[in-house]
Amino acid sequence: MSSPPPRAAVVVGTRGSALARIQTEHTVGRLRAAWNGLVCEVRPIVTQGDRTQASGEPLPEIGGKGLFTAELEQALLEGEIDLAVHSLKDLPTEDAPGIAIGAVCEREDVRDCLVSRAGATLAALPGRAVVGTSSLRRAAQLRAARPELEVRSIRGNVDTRLQKVRDAEYDAVVLAAAGLRRLGRESEVTEFLDGMLPAPGQGALAVQCRAEDGAVLALLAAIEHAPTRAATAAERAFLRALGAGCTAPVAAYAHGASGTHVELEGLVLSPDGRRSVRGRARGAPVEAGTSLAEAALADGADAILAEIRAHGA
Repeated sequence: MSSPPPRAAVVVGTRGSALARIQTEHTVGRLRAAWNGLVCEVRPIVTQGDRTQASGEPLPEIGGKGLFTAELEQALLEGEIDLAVHSLKDLPTEDAPGIAIGAVCEREDVRDCLVSRAGATLAALPGRAVVGTSSLRRAAQLRAARPELEVRSIRGNVDTRLQKVRDAEYDAVVLAAAGLRRLGRESEVTEFLDGMLPAPGQGALAVQCRAEDGAVLALLAAIEHAPTRAATAAERAFLRALGAGCTAPVAAYAHGASGTHVELEGLVLSPDGRRSVRGRARGAPVEAGTSLAEAALADGADAILAEIRAHGA
């Protein structure tokens, strides 16, 4: 932009993993391109989700909102940082008090992908093959497609998970394609899982700031991508209206976003993949997400989610 930036310098918070740092540097690069002379200091912050990686404890058992975001939000509120970069799918659907999503950046690949040690596709994996994922959503869709597979929880960053496949702890792992693309490791993908519906917000980056920080909100307006904001707003409205939480086996994908209307597909599954409720809606983003959730609940998703809550997934 030709005018000087609303702020001369900002401190940008990020998780410390290689992927988080790359995503943050990508965002910082876009900000610097938009605002000539803007100084950005990147500050890594360890989250509860990061601290539990080595334990291998399954994410659904740890539970809680903001597993990978709460410490960054606290740093924002305390003025230690001015921005925080997140994978949007990690953010709770309700903004923390005093915090706003100042920008949603243009989306990367939304698909999940399979990386297998022997180069076998999902359909070609042998029976009882061990497939790793930390996501109930992915696990449920894997079990629906291949009930004879052994789907096992896996933790760790991308490098750790891929190494566990190479070390034969797992026969394959399912990961977000966006992460592998951003890390420059797309060549390791065995198969893009086009039939697997993604998590709400998957592939998109969100930048949080203090809700009343007008100067930072003005900075972030330059990297906002309206179609991605509209699509992910519909997906997150679907998840929010279900009352399911970000770790539940819920999937959603909106496309054709014009800023005012989207085409939305949503899916709720039982953890074993045997029961599912799927639907579609079209309309304004939040309204489409909310109406689709209401229809899904009426069609049996309420019973699936109640059972998950009762048994702790």
